[in-house]
Amino acid sequence: MMFGRMLALGAPLAALGLLMAPWSETRAAPEVPLYTEGSAAQSPWERSIYGARWGDRDSSAFNTLDNTNASPELPPIGELRPVPAGIAGDPEKGKELAANRRKGGSCLACHVMGPAGNADLPGNVGPDLSEIGTFGHDDSYLYNYVYDPRVFNPETSMPPWGAHGILTEEEVVHIVAFMKTLTSPVEFSDPRDDPETRPVPVEDRDGQDPLVNPAIWTMETALDLYEEAGPTGKSCASCHSPAEEDFSTWAASMPVWEPRLDKVLGVEEFVYRHARATTGAEWLMQSEENLAMAMYLRFVANGTPIDVDTESEGAKAAIARAETLYHTKLGQLNFSCADCHEDSKGANKWVRGQWLGESRGQLPHFPVYRTSRSEIWDIRKRLQWCNVAIWADELAPDAKVYGDLELWLSSKNEGLPLNAPNIRH
Repeated sequence: MMFGRMLALGAPLAALGLLMAPWSETRAAPEVPLYTEGSAAQSPWERSIYGARWGDRDSSAFNTLDNTNASPELPPIGELRPVPAGIAGDPEKGKELAANRRKGGSCLACHVMGPAGNADLPGNVGPDLSEIGTFGHDDSYLYNYVYDPRVFNPETSMPPWGAHGILTEEEVVHIVAFMKTLTSPVEFSDPRDDPETRPVPVEDRDGQDPLVNPAIWTMETALDLYEEAGPTGKSCASCHSPAEEDFSTWAASMPVWEPRLDKVLGVEEFVYRHARATTGAEWLMQSEENLAMAMYLRFVANGTPIDVDTESEGAKAAIARAETLYHTKLGQLNFSCADCHEDSKGANKWVRGQWLGESRGQLPHFPVYRTSRSEIWDIRKRLQWCNVAIWADELAPDAKVYGDLELWLSSKNEGLPLNAPNIRH
C-alpha cells in the first residue's frame, strides 16, 4: 500500500535535509543554498482562502502584528460616557444581541447569561453574569462596561464593543436592559453545557494512522516531489544520498534565525527557498507541495524533543520582539495572544465550545489536519487564523513577525517531542 512505500522511502527522502549535515553544524554555514529574493508566499497576499465569511472584512483601522499603532487611543480611566438619552432599552433585543455570533462572537463566548442561550455552549473566560441584575450596578456603569470596559481597566480582556464599532450605542442600551433582567442562577440540563463542569477535551485519535488522519496520505506527494526534476533539471535526489541519520532530528531545531534574510526561518519557508535555489521548484508556502515536504520533514523527526536556538544574538532579539507582540492588543476585538493563552487570563478556559490551551503544548503537533475545514494547516496558518478570528488583518505566512512568534512559541515548547502531522477539530 502507499503508506508502506512512504516508510520504505523514508531514508532517501530524509536526505533532502540540510546539505548532508545537521542544522547544529550548518546554522551559520553560508554554503547552504537559499533563494533570498522576494516573498516565499503568494504575493500580494489575499484572504480568499478563508472563505466569504471572513474574506471581505476590513480591519485596517485596528492594530496588526506589523502595525501596532493603528487602533484608536485608549480612553482616559474613569472618564465615563453618558448613557444616550431617548433610547428605550428593549431586553428582548438585548437578549438576541447577546447571543448573536456575528457580533464579535457574542457575549456568550465568554459569559454565562442565563436565558440568552444557556444551552448554547457559553464560555467562562469572563465571569458568570446570570445574576448581574442583582449586583446593584446602575445604568451608567453597565453601559460603559459594555461600550468600552477599558475606562475601568485598560488591560481587560473584554472587547470595547461600542468604541470599536462592533455594537451601536442603541445596541449597547438594549444589552444593558437585558442584563438588568438577569437575576437567577442558570440550571443546566446537561453538565456539558456548563463551562465549569464541561469535560476538558482530550485528543484520542491516532494522528499517525492514515485511516484516521488524511494528512498522512499527503506525504505521498513528498516522495514523488523528491524524485521529480525541477526547472533546473535537478531533483532533490540529484544532490542528496540517503542521510536519515542526519535528518531525523533536524525539524526539532527549527525555526532558526537566518542572517541572510534578517529574519527567523521556519521549515516551510526553508523548503521554498532551498528548493528554489537548487531545483528551481517554486513551492510557495501553504501550497500543496510545500505542505507535503514540510510535513514529511517533521514526520521523520517525530519523537525528537524540540530544541531551538535561543542564545544567538538574532534569536534573542526575535524572542524579545515576540514577547512584546504576545502582550499587544490587536484587531477590532482588541485581543492579545496573552488574553487567550496566558494562564492568568483565558488559558484553560472555554470560549464558547472551544478550549483555550496554554502556549506550551500548542506547537508539537503541527502541521495538523483540521477536520472542521478538511484542510492541512501549518503553524503559520494557525497564527494567521488567530489574527482573522479577532478581526485583525493577517499577514502573509512568511511575515517576519510570524517567524518571531514561531521561535518564541518553540522556545515555550522546548523539550516536548514532535508529533506531526496530527489531527484537530
